[in-house]
Formats: sequence, C-alpha cells, structure tokens
Amino acid sequence: MALEAGSLMVIVPAYNEAGAVGEVVRGVRETMAGVRVLVIDDCSEDATVSVARHAGAEVLGLPHHLGLGGCVQAGYKLAFELGYDYVIRVDGDGQHAPQDIPRVLDALKTSGCQMVIGSRYAGGTPPRTSWVRGLGIRFFRLVLRPILGRPVHDPTSGFVGVNRAALELFTRSFPLEYPEIEALVVLQRKSFRFLEVPCQTRPRLAGQSTITALKSLYYIVHVLLGVFVNILKYEGRRRRQ
Repeated sequence: MALEAGSLMVIVPAYNEAGAVGEVVRGVRETMAGVRVLVIDDCSEDATVSVARHAGAEVLGLPHHLGLGGCVQAGYKLAFELGYDYVIRVDGDGQHAPQDIPRVLDALKTSGCQMVIGSRYAGGTPPRTSWVRGLGIRFFRLVLRPILGRPVHDPTSGFVGVNRAALELFTRSFPLEYPEIEALVVLQRKSFRFLEVPCQTRPRLAGQSTITALKSLYYIVHVLLGVFVNILKYEGRRRRQ
C-alpha cells in the first residue's frame, strides 16, 4: 500500500507485555514497512520497554500508571502534535493480526468516517470468550443502539483507527479507564461517524488477561456510569447554548 511519509502512526499501549509486545511490533513493521510504531508503556514492571525497543519500536514511557485510556490518549496527543493524519491502535497482547491494518487504514481513507473499528463480530465466526464478557458485549450493544442511532457489533474492540479530526477531539476528551465504549459516545456527540470492518482475532501470545468475572461486572457498571455522565454533560451544554 502506498503511504505518504508521516501520515500514519501505529500505537501499541502496553502494560507488562514483555512476552508478546516484541512479536506485535515485528508483525506491524513487516506488514507496514516504514510506518512509525510507538509503544506506550504504562509503567510496566517487566521487560516490556527493552523488548519493544529491540523489536524496532519507539517507546513513550509514562511517568505514572494511567490505565488504558490514559495510555491511548498519550499516544493520540503525541501523534496529533507531530502532525499525523491517521493513528491505528493495536493492543500489546498480540490478539490483533497486523495483516488487518491495511484494511482499517483503507476504510479510514475512503469511507469519510472519523473512526474505524476492527470488529471481531462483523463477519465470520465470532471468537470464543467468557460468558461474562460475552454478556457485557451484548448488553452494551443494546445500550448503545439508541444512543448512537445505529448498531455496533463490537463496542469493546481495542483494534481502532482514527483520522485527524477524531485525534483532535480525543486529545481534549478521552476516557481514562475502559475507553472504547465511552469514546463512541464522545464521537456521536460531535456528529462524527464510525465504521466496522471484519478483522481476525488470535489468542494472547503470552500471559493471561487481567479481566476476571468480578472485574467484568465492575467494567459493565463503570462504563455504564461513564456513558450516562457523557450524555448528561452533553445535554447540559446544549441547554446552555
């Protein structure tokens, strides 16, 4: 794929992903030769930083542990300040196939949408997941449908591409925890559009997910509160205008 120099940055948020992040970086670099790959390290306690650098990535080390949302926003802020037109986020655990990055980028360039989601559920066989996580995904599909005015198949996907308009928005407003769902609400309030494209999902390359059944229930409650806080803020601003 022909790509203008400096138009795309791939960001990889990572926390204690030394067993996987190297393979993730190498896969991105093989698929998207010449594209800048930035690993945002959220104060990892293992060898994530050295492994990422050895694989060929640049590393942005955060001074404090901010959580996933703070990690992603830091990458967005840097990419916006450096003048990038597109940013694609790939998680550091290796579950996203780098070979799908060109599909996400092409959709960003041609669809007119500000965000493109690499969806595990938009086509083909859905991945296996725990019953609690599957319940949460179905629940948020139902919650988001009337808010967004359209269905979203994979509201919790971490494989996401954004263009410069969304970058500018997210540098100012981005959820600090569990950002994927709330980010969709933030986009909708600006009348921005999103698109889902089918993408592959693989097992983690190393380690185990920290999301237990109890944390999944906390996630559902926390994100639900965040969604409605965003709605109330928006309605309050609209009434004052």
